[in-house]
Formats: sequence, structure tokens, C-alpha cells
Amino acid sequence: MRQFAALALFLSLNAFAQDAPQPVARWTLLDQFDKAYTLDDQAQVLLIARSMSAAKMVNAALEEGPEGYLEQRHVVYVADIEKMPSLVKMVAVPAMRSAKYRILLDRDARVASAYDGDRDTVQWLTLKNGAVVRQERFSDGEQLKQAIAKLGSQSASR
Repeated sequence: MRQFAALALFLSLNAFAQDAPQPVARWTLLDQFDKAYTLDDQAQVLLIARSMSAAKMVNAALEEGPEGYLEQRHVVYVADIEKMPSLVKMVAVPAMRSAKYRILLDRDARVASAYDGDRDTVQWLTLKNGAVVRQERFSDGEQLKQAIAKLGSQSASR
């Protein structure tokens, strides 16, 4: 009976540990203007695009938004450009400077690889006090746009 109780306690603690918020390591990346950004506790959402198609989805969701749209919603956007060929980077990175939002460039997949994700979707990590409390994946730009817009209405009602 004691062994059963010990096993039940171990399994329940293990399940609790898996549901506990996962702390996020602090990192610093340069944006498309070569300005450094360090992840801090103010960030509420971390968006990660690991491919050109995922980045296009983010752009489609954000292109109509005003300057500072992500910052007002405490959203940080990371583009993993490690697999982008060098010649393409020479053209693509300067082109990113026309975006009205900050794009943090993960040139060697140092940051993006720390989070489980795939190349086909945009990963959405909800952060609270520097820990991941929820993960989502978006494969539709319109749904992503609506989710980001909802953040604005939530902060306005607080």
C-alpha cells in the first residue's frame, strides 16, 4: 500500500511539474536595424518564424498595423534566418527595414532552436513573468492577425 501511495505521489508531482511554467533564458538579438534587444519580463508574447513562409504569414498579419503595433501589445517577433542563403540575406535583411515593426534576427538559430517548433507554422509563446505559460501554432495569417489584435483589446480593458 505504501508503494502505491508513493507511486501515486510521484506521478502527480511529475504531472504538476510538466504543467508548471517553463522559465525562458534571457537572450539578446539584433533587429533589422542592428539594434540590440534583450528579452525581459515586459514581453507577453514571443512569435517565432522559422521559414520564409512563416515570416510571410507574420508580415501579412502585421502589414496594415501602425508603427509600434507589436510593442504596444508587448509582442516580440523573432525570425530564424539561419537557413537563409547568404546572397538572399544580403537582399532580404535590408528589405526588412521597410517593415513598421521590429524583427529580431536569429542569424544562427541560437534562440529559435531553444523552443520546440516547426518550420511550417508561426509559434506563439505566451509569457508571464519570464516563463512560457502557453504555446500555440498558427498556420493561417488571418487567425494570427486576429490573435494579435485581441491582445490590444485585452490591454485596453485592463
